[in-house]
Amino acid sequence: MIRSILDFLRDGTQTPSPKQRRKLFFDTAPDHIYAVGDVHGYDDTLGRLEDLIVADGARRAGTKWLVMLGDYVDRGPKSSAVLTRLTTRPLVGIRRICLTGNHEAVMLDFLGNPSADHHWLRLGGLETLSSYGLNRLPAGREEQKTLLRSLIPVAHVAFLESLPSMLQVPGYCFVHAGLKKGVAPADQKDADLLWLRPVASDNTAVTNGFVTVHGHTPVARAEIGGQRINVDTGIYMSGVLSAVRLSRREPPEIIQSR
Repeated sequence: MIRSILDFLRDGTQTPSPKQRRKLFFDTAPDHIYAVGDVHGYDDTLGRLEDLIVADGARRAGTKWLVMLGDYVDRGPKSSAVLTRLTTRPLVGIRRICLTGNHEAVMLDFLGNPSADHHWLRLGGLETLSSYGLNRLPAGREEQKTLLRSLIPVAHVAFLESLPSMLQVPGYCFVHAGLKKGVAPADQKDADLLWLRPVASDNTAVTNGFVTVHGHTPVARAEIGGQRINVDTGIYMSGVLSAVRLSRREPPEIIQSR
């Protein structure tokens, strides 16, 4: 799929075919994991949150990861800048791992099948295109292809195509949206990992050996429950971007920026 999208951006002759994304499984976890909820094009707020996380990490011994839970694009004003940050600006002392969200999947579908009535444009895609300098989508398909090839960096598309849909370490499973009940993590389908909505009854005691950490469903305050943690605080509505720190010897702690 990566090659077909890149070929489209280069010469417009290919249409991507869907396939399941990678899932990452680790036998050991770092000492501290920071998980960040849906960014939705708010690059300045993400930068401030990263500064808070780096400062917090500098006060703590041991290894540190930052897990981005997807939905980097759409709705907000600077989706292009968010993708540039994630592809070119590593963090000091912290390993950053980015997962995909449903908005990345829909954006890629548009890039493979552009049209003026594509549903991505109603989900925040117009704002994303504007962040690349495209403020009016031409009606003709060939004109659309030409503009997309000239404005969207190949590196951004390659990054979006490469994103895994899940990361699991002992005690925690990180996904964008959620897990389907009764299905082992390795057998989960991307459609569920990117689109499921949790229900209140799913947040009781741990029953499957791990806590699911996710975004996707906006909540007024970050939720920390026995079975799942939700850090999507709806930045495009609230102005608040949230993360959770998961440490071996401390309870989970929420970190936020505006």
